[in-house]
Amino acid sequence: MSELIKYSSTNAVAEIVLNRPDKFNSFNREMALQMQQALDQASDKSIRAVFITGEGKAFCAGQDLTEAMDPSGPGIKKIVEEHYNPIIKKIRALEKPVVCSVNGVAAGAGANMALACDVVIASASSSFLQAFSKIGLIPDSGGTFILPRLIGWNRASALMMLGDKIPAAEALQMGMIYKVVPDEKLREEAMNIAVLLSQMPTKGIALTKKLLNESFGNTLDKQLDRERDLQVEAASSHDYKEGVQAFLEKRKPLFKGE
Repeated sequence: MSELIKYSSTNAVAEIVLNRPDKFNSFNREMALQMQQALDQASDKSIRAVFITGEGKAFCAGQDLTEAMDPSGPGIKKIVEEHYNPIIKKIRALEKPVVCSVNGVAAGAGANMALACDVVIASASSSFLQAFSKIGLIPDSGGTFILPRLIGWNRASALMMLGDKIPAAEALQMGMIYKVVPDEKLREEAMNIAVLLSQMPTKGIALTKKLLNESFGNTLDKQLDRERDLQVEAASSHDYKEGVQAFLEKRKPLFKGE
């Protein structure tokens, strides 16, 4: 099996690289299944942050349309149901921060996969494109759920219907992503954030992520109740005790992620 997804780990950071640069890292079935395996591997307790990027000039051009149109291929239903839906669910379910380093165009499912991550950092030359309407499809990979919550209903609707290509600086301005950096500094700055997150209180961050996921469907009263419950859980962690003790002793805390 070819290595369409490269997985490695250094200390507590797992690095996942989309590795089909000759096709602008567009996904086929083999690549999608390898991505799922990599995300499963990153769920290991020893991993405290995940870093995702693309090989070559693009982050990800979305679905390989040759496969999508192949009569002997998996077909659209399987592509959505078995390829992309599990990837998005796994990213959101990981009990640790996921940093996405967008190193070029992020289009279609590739854009929505990036936006599903917890922290999105893009190079100045990168761009985001909801390409679906250009070929008569609808946004998938959680796009219709996540994008309106990032930039508002009206902007999301326009981008999805018009299929505008949005430069990184504009994506930052409208609140789609966290940060834009010069191309030559992208990997260093994005990895520095992943390393920093890997040294922070992983359990507290995981509970924060859980609350953000739940907030999409909760009333304010329900969310306040959940914040109470998970705050109690966070306060029982080793890292909470270490953080408070370090503050009182005026020293740098040494978090274990527990």
